[in-house]
Amino acid sequence: MKDEDRVLAERVHAIITAGAPGLAPKLWYGMPAYALNGKLVCHFQPAEKFKSRYATLGFSDPAQLDDGAMWPVSHALTEITPEVEARISALVKQAVS
Repeated sequence: MKDEDRVLAERVHAIITAGAPGLAPKLWYGMPAYALNGKLVCHFQPAEKFKSRYATLGFSDPAQLDDGAMWPVSHALTEITPEVEARISALVKQAVS
């Protein structure tokens, strides 16, 4: 990964493993991902992979993020601020609850 993506991916990894230690790190289509009981819960998509202007943190079906009839399952990331870190931590904890 390019430096910008790698730095984001490393921070996301640290946040996810601290907030949801039950998630198992793995690679998913060459991207960092995290699974619970063998089912993918979330993944980090580097900006470079699809030539995007931002990286994303995405959630899969097993993530318990349901909120009515519509809710976000992908979030753009350009930097990790304390607010972004808190939001990622909260989302991951909710996803595995």
